[in-house]
Amino acid sequence: MKYRELGKTGLKVSEIGLGCEGFNGKDAAFTQEMFKLALAAGVNCMDLYSPNPEMHKNIAAALGSRRKDFIYQAHLCTEWKDGQYKAVRDIASVKAAFETMLKNLNTDYIDIGMIHYVDSPELWRTIESGGVLDYALELKAEGKIKHIGVSSHNPLAAVESGLVEVLMFSVNPCYDLLPGTDDVEKLWAEESYKKPLLNLDPKRAELYETCQRLGVGITVMKAFGGGDLLDETLSPAGKALTTNQCLHYALTRPAVSTVLAGAHTVEQLKTSIAYEEASEEEKDYALAFASFPNISWKGHCMYCSHCAPCPRQIDVASVTKFLNLAKAQGTVPETVREHYGVLAHHAGECIQCRACETRCPFGVSIVENMKTAKDIFGM
Repeated sequence: MKYRELGKTGLKVSEIGLGCEGFNGKDAAFTQEMFKLALAAGVNCMDLYSPNPEMHKNIAAALGSRRKDFIYQAHLCTEWKDGQYKAVRDIASVKAAFETMLKNLNTDYIDIGMIHYVDSPELWRTIESGGVLDYALELKAEGKIKHIGVSSHNPLAAVESGLVEVLMFSVNPCYDLLPGTDDVEKLWAEESYKKPLLNLDPKRAELYETCQRLGVGITVMKAFGGGDLLDETLSPAGKALTTNQCLHYALTRPAVSTVLAGAHTVEQLKTSIAYEEASEEEKDYALAFASFPNISWKGHCMYCSHCAPCPRQIDVASVTKFLNLAKAQGTVPETVREHYGVLAHHAGECIQCRACETRCPFGVSIVENMKTAKDIFGM
C-alpha cells in the first residue's frame, strides 16, 4: 500500500481508503471480515458519513486496539433518526450527535471532523455564522477533532475561506465535466450528458488548483459514480471503465490523497485494493477516455503520462500540473515555484522534438506548454 500526505494536516493516508455505505445494515461478522482484509492490506483510513450507531459499534470492535493507527474521517451535522441518517444544523443536535458518535466508536477523538454536506456558498456562510464552525473550532482546541474538513459537491467558497484542511469531494471523469452545483442530482442525471461535453469544467479545474495551492487534501467519494461508470449501460460516457481506471483517474488529480472506495462485498474491496499491484497498462485510462462517444478532453492534459518517455527526461505531467497551478492564480505561489524547482529536469530543457505530442491521446500542445512553463518559472 502506498501512502500520501493529506494536504498540510501532517497525516499520511493510504491511497485506498474505506467508504462506509457498504457497512450500513451489515452485521458484526461482515465488518470483522472487511476490516481484517483492509488492515492486512495497509488501509489506514475510513469515511464515516453515516451516524448509524450499530455500524459505529461494529467498526470500533473490528478495529480494537489499532484505533490509534487508523484515521477516522467522521461527520459533524448528521444524526441517526428513525432508522436513517439526516443532516442537521441546529447546534444542540450537532453537539448531541457528535458525543453519541464518540461513544459508539469507543474513542475520545476524531482525526478529521467533516462538516457534512455543505453544497452552496450560502450554506457555508450559515456554517460560519450559525455556530457550527465555532463548535468545530472548539472541538479542535479540545483535541476532540484533529482537523476540520467539509464534504461537498460545490465547495469552492468553503475551501477559499482558509478554514478547511480537508475536502471530501466527488471525483470521476464524468462529474468533472460538470460545474459544482447545489442540486447534486444533476451530477448523475441523464439529461446532463445528452449534449456533447468537452474538457474539464473550468470551476472544477479552479477547485483542484485552489486545493493544491492552499494545502487542502482531497479525500475522494464517488470515484465509481455509484457503480455507474463500471457498467456500459449506465455510464454517462457510454462506455464502461474498470475499477483500476477510475481509481487511477482520481489519484492523478491535483491535491487528491486517498480514494474512499465503496465496497458492499469482500470481493469488491479486494478489487479496489488490487489497484496497488496493478500494472501501468491496467491503470491506464487515457485511451479509454479518448474513445468515449459523447465526451472529449481534446487539448486538455489529463496527467496520464502517455507523453513519456522524454529524451531529456522531463516529467511533462508534473511540469504541466505546476504550470496550470500558476496560470490559475495569475502568479506563481512560492510553494509552486519550490515544487517546480526540485524537479530533476525543467521545461527549459525541452528540445521541441514533439515525440511527446505524437503519443498524447488528447492532442495537447505540449511544446507550447513547455515554452510557457520556461517563461513563467525561468527555467
